[in-house]
Amino acid sequence: MSGSRRRATYEDLETVPPNCVGEIVDGELYVSPRPASPHARAASRLGMLLGTPFDMGKGGPGGWILLVEPELHLGEDALVPDLGGWRRERMPELPHTAAFTLAPDWVCEVLSPSTAVLDREKKMKAYAREGVGHLWLVDPLQQALEIYRLEGRRWSQQGHWRGGTTVHAEPFAVLPLDLATLWAR
Repeated sequence: MSGSRRRATYEDLETVPPNCVGEIVDGELYVSPRPASPHARAASRLGMLLGTPFDMGKGGPGGWILLVEPELHLGEDALVPDLGGWRRERMPELPHTAAFTLAPDWVCEVLSPSTAVLDREKKMKAYAREGVGHLWLVDPLQQALEIYRLEGRRWSQQGHWRGGTTVHAEPFAVLPLDLATLWAR
């Protein structure tokens, strides 16, 4: 970004049309269309698969607060991951706020052709800078899941799976995750 360019502000986010998602990453405003159905389906299914045992504690260990599209105000960035999760020991109560300044322990970005580069580059760097411990990248078109763990300030890939396999993916490795459920039509 050139030195003469104005840094985006929260007021710029307020001008984003309601049928779009706006984010500020590294001082730049990014506006993306609402996701297509494969993206929305994978995000919804993953939220349900993880939410029941980990957020609600039904059939699993509980201990998490999981949210769909939480708005994160981290430093000067305003990010909206597809899913975000906080361990209850770090966030015992869900605050009554529109945006969160406490970085999640886990984020999931569902990749779309229009957002994959942003998600893989600038947003991954921002999440690492803010100390997000785990990052998942879900690609519904490639039917793939990539798992990363933050080690120091760098991402270390912990696994990459395709298709309908069943995985134990951290930080939710205690329970199996059937990837075929994410791609089901």
